[in-house]
Amino acid sequence: MKRVLAAVLLGFGLTAGAVAVASVEDEIRARIQPVGEVCLQGEECGEAAAPAPAASSGPRSGAEVYDAVCMACHTTGAAGAPIIGDKAAWAPRIEQGMETLFTHALNGFNAMPAKGGCANCLDEEIKAAVEHMVSQSK
Repeated sequence: MKRVLAAVLLGFGLTAGAVAVASVEDEIRARIQPVGEVCLQGEECGEAAAPAPAASSGPRSGAEVYDAVCMACHTTGAAGAPIIGDKAAWAPRIEQGMETLFTHALNGFNAMPAKGGCANCLDEEIKAAVEHMVSQSK
């Protein structure tokens, strides 16, 4: 009887131990699994692999572009940039005409890089920002 009882207890102990080891191994696998995967163009990697691009609501206004890009230099005068609202600084520039101002803003002029450094700005957004600064500086 003692032998049977010992065999039964030993059997339960081994089974419980095997289940515990399997559980620990599953936990380890879960902790070390990759966070993500690389999906190359042309491969089918699932729906979540390529998020849909955000819908654009159209070009930003001149004020929005000014606030996001231009104000860094045109509120401080950095690198000789004319400060918005400074009529004396803007007058000779405005006299050259809007096309010249657009060309300088789009292609860069003196210390200002092309598009003021905003590589993702549309030409029309840069022109709107120039018009905004001119309207505030007349």
